[in-house]
Amino acid sequence: MPLTNVAISKAKPTDKTQRLFDGGGMYLEISPAGGKWWRLKYRYGGKEKRLSLGTFPDTGLAEAREKRDAARKLLASGIDPGEQRKATKAAGEDRSANSFEVVAREWHAKQSSTWVELHASRIMLRLENDIFPWLGSRPIADITAKEFLTTVNRIVARGAVESAHRVLQNCGQVLRYAIATGRAERNPVTDLRGALPSVKPKNLAAITDPSAIGGLLRAIDAYQGTFITKCALRFAPLVFVRPGELRHAEWAEFNLDKAEWNIPAEKMKMRLPHLVPLSPQAVEILRELQPLTGTGQYLFPSARSPKRPMSNNAVLSALRRMGFATDEMSGHGFRAMARTVLDEVLQFRPDYIEHQLAHTVRDPNGRAYNRTAHLSERRQMMAAWASYLEALKADGNALMPMRKTE
Repeated sequence: MPLTNVAISKAKPTDKTQRLFDGGGMYLEISPAGGKWWRLKYRYGGKEKRLSLGTFPDTGLAEAREKRDAARKLLASGIDPGEQRKATKAAGEDRSANSFEVVAREWHAKQSSTWVELHASRIMLRLENDIFPWLGSRPIADITAKEFLTTVNRIVARGAVESAHRVLQNCGQVLRYAIATGRAERNPVTDLRGALPSVKPKNLAAITDPSAIGGLLRAIDAYQGTFITKCALRFAPLVFVRPGELRHAEWAEFNLDKAEWNIPAEKMKMRLPHLVPLSPQAVEILRELQPLTGTGQYLFPSARSPKRPMSNNAVLSALRRMGFATDEMSGHGFRAMARTVLDEVLQFRPDYIEHQLAHTVRDPNGRAYNRTAHLSERRQMMAAWASYLEALKADGNALMPMRKTE
C-alpha cells in the first residue's frame, strides 16, 4: 500500500532498520536512532542500485514522489539517475572552482610576489569592492563583455574614471590567466576597448622652476614640525626616490661610509634592486638623524610606533602645512623636479637620470639595467645635484646650465 503522511508520522524506530515501501521502488528507511531517509531502489546495467531522495520531514512525501518520478524518467531514457546526480554535482563544483573570484584570487596570489605590497593591496581592494560583489560568483567563462561593462560603469558613475580603467585592466589580466590555465577560451574584456570615457591626463604636482625650488628648500629648512619629518623633507629632494621607498627606508640598507643606499628588489616598483649613491649632503642628514632613530628599523618611523614607518601622508601633510597647495607640490614631485632640472638645466645624460629614477632602461640586447650601471657617473650626478640645490637654497644664483656631461 502507498504510504500516507499519517503512517509516516506514527512510524517509530525499533532495534532494527525498518523500510516502509511506497511504490515504484521508493521507500522510507527508519534507523534505530530515529532518522528517516527516502530511498529509491532501481536496477541499471543489470545491477541493483539505490539513490537518496532526501530526509523526512525536510523532504515530504509529495516531494519525495516527485524526485522518484524524475529519476524513473531518466531510467526510461537510458540514463542512470545516480551517475547523473554525480555529474551534476561535479559540474557545479567545477563551476564554483572556476568562478571569477576564485580565479582572480589565484592570479593575484601568483602575481603579488612580483609586486610591492601597496600595489598588490590596491589591486585586491579594487576587485573586492568593485567586481566580486557583482561578478565574483559567476563562472569566469560565462561572463560577457556587457556584464563587465555594466559593472565598471558603476565606478564611472561615481566619478572614478581612472579607477574604472584600472579595474577593467585587472579583469583583462585575470581573463588572460584563465585562458592560460584552461578555465576560459576568450577574453571579453578586449571587446571593451574604447567603451569607457577617456582619462584626462593628470600630472603629479611638482616645482621645476629653479628659483621656486630655492624657495621650497628654504621653507623646508624653516619647517617647525618634528625633527624626523624635517629630515625626511630634507632627504627627499637629494635622493628623489618614490614616496613609498622613502618612508620604508631601513638603516640596514645604508652604508654611510661608502655613501650608498641599497634598496632590495621587494621594495621596488619594478622588482629590481636599486642603488642610490648618496651625496655628502645626504650623508650629513642621516648622521644627524642616526642618534635619534639609528637603533631602530626605520630611518623615519611612525610617531605612534617605532616598528612602523612614517605615514604615507607625512611628507605631503608637511608640504601643505608649509603652504604648498595640492596643485603646486607633492611627495612624488621631487622625482619630477630632479628629472626636469637634471636634464634641462644641468644637462646630464637622460639614461643616467632614468637609471637613477629606477625606471626600466634596457641595453642594446634588450636586457634590463643592473643596479650598478653607470654608477661612477651617477655618483657625480648626485653630488652635482646636491651642490646645485644647495646653491639654489642659498641665494638662487645657480640658474646657469652646467657643461653637458658625456
